[in-house]
Amino acid sequence: MMRKHIFVTGGVVSGLGKGVTAASLGRLLKERGLKVAAQKLDPYMNVDPGTMSPYQHGEVFVTEDGAETDLDLGHYERFMDEDLNRKSNLTSGRVYWNVLHREREGGYLGSTVQIIPHVTDEIKKSISDLGAYTDCDVLITEIGGTIGDMESQPFLEAARQLRSELGPMRCMFIHVVLVPWLACSGEYKTKPAQHSVHELQGMGIMPDCIIARSDKRLSREVLDKIALFCNVPPEAVIGNEDLPSLYSVPLVLHERGFDDYVVSRLALECHDADLGQWREAALRLAAPGRHHVKIALCGKYVRLHDAYLSINEALGHAAGANDIQLELVFIDSSVVEEEGAGPSLAGVDGLLVPGGFGSRGIEGMIQAVTYARQEGIPFFGICLGMQVAVIEAARNLAGLAKANSREFDPEGEECVIDLMEDQADVTEKGGTMRLGSWPCLVKEDSLLWKAYGQSMVSERHRHRYEVSPVFRDRLEEAGLVFSGTSPDGHLVEAMELPGHPFFLAVQSHPEFKSRPNKVHPIFDAFMKAALAHHEEIAKLSTMG
Repeated sequence: MMRKHIFVTGGVVSGLGKGVTAASLGRLLKERGLKVAAQKLDPYMNVDPGTMSPYQHGEVFVTEDGAETDLDLGHYERFMDEDLNRKSNLTSGRVYWNVLHREREGGYLGSTVQIIPHVTDEIKKSISDLGAYTDCDVLITEIGGTIGDMESQPFLEAARQLRSELGPMRCMFIHVVLVPWLACSGEYKTKPAQHSVHELQGMGIMPDCIIARSDKRLSREVLDKIALFCNVPPEAVIGNEDLPSLYSVPLVLHERGFDDYVVSRLALECHDADLGQWREAALRLAAPGRHHVKIALCGKYVRLHDAYLSINEALGHAAGANDIQLELVFIDSSVVEEEGAGPSLAGVDGLLVPGGFGSRGIEGMIQAVTYARQEGIPFFGICLGMQVAVIEAARNLAGLAKANSREFDPEGEECVIDLMEDQADVTEKGGTMRLGSWPCLVKEDSLLWKAYGQSMVSERHRHRYEVSPVFRDRLEEAGLVFSGTSPDGHLVEAMELPGHPFFLAVQSHPEFKSRPNKVHPIFDAFMKAALAHHEEIAKLSTMG
């Protein structure tokens, strides 16, 4: 079967859930026996999102091979349970970078370099390269932005050209639109969706399928009206209202014939979807748990929850696996710095300190770790969270009163966290950190070993700083256990404190590998510890 291409576009407003739509379709087609790959085309001029503010872009998702990518790739991996790669995310910045480098090398043989054909050819080449690299049956490509954005036009033109070159039986377009409820008239309005489709048609693209997003379920009458005015069959307009859980979206779309229509439209050779395992996981995650656990996430970017999207999802996966109703509270570490940890952390069953960059709010994170350590609250640190935990232990257990990170105190004498050796001469910020999957040797009988159940694991990373080897002996003498290291023992990958109910921190980002039906072992262990803490407090309260 020749490879088929599906392009997912969005209209009316941004943030409609194109990524979840693409990811859901990927899961449905995979469950029908097809080999599926996914790709995100982002119109911004950054080469990748690695240097962008979390408040503008949300989290940066890291692939196994070390690409810093859009957060939608996290949706693709979690839904499709497939590891993506650096070819799976392409930005306008990367496209123009490649084109200009080729021009400087004389690759265009003196031609005047233009958007068409040179930029569009580069985009088409990137799409084809990913399809060939993954040897997939179906490649789903999400085009970022909203129809009408100037930045997206080269990507849309490249997709239009591909459809013309491949033919309608090898290429289709799915357009995601908003159907808003107008309170003053008491009805859903389809005109914005119609205008969006007409604008797409003006670019030479006729959508084959329309996903109509709304807050409540749309009537068949509304969907048929969209079909009539947008020139698509009624069965090709599918309602997708807001749902309590993202993981229910593939099930709802399947029930409404989404994957059946796509399979028929592209004449795909496959069997019916087997959604038993996914249905079980989705129902478990959507159902309220029998137990209640309150977890505090103390970070720097809590005003935008998407800054910690994969962590939020991984905690949810672990809660679902343990029949827990999770109450996740976001605490600004700068507030803790000003007001102390007690008011913010009183009554929580677990503390998670995530990654981040810069000195703002660091002292608040350290205070939060101190509170969790002294009060016996289960603690889990990730990346910067581990570095903060090491600084806290160095100051309060090892007697290094001025302990800090070189990142926050460049001239410090007690930098227990220091720049990695191979980062010393790095000046460019983008794509130069220690990125991607790296192995970790796990110390037997440690918390980490009990979580993984094996002595060698691999996790994804995104950092420049490490635990300084100069202070490792001093820290171990104070009681820290470095339970995970690089295979050569040089880099610290995990630390913990024996005698505490649960005190574990890792340099990696394990949240990137958690799946709704495959909870990550560290998140699972953390959630179990938080539940045990909750039950112990409840027991003591009853006895009192």
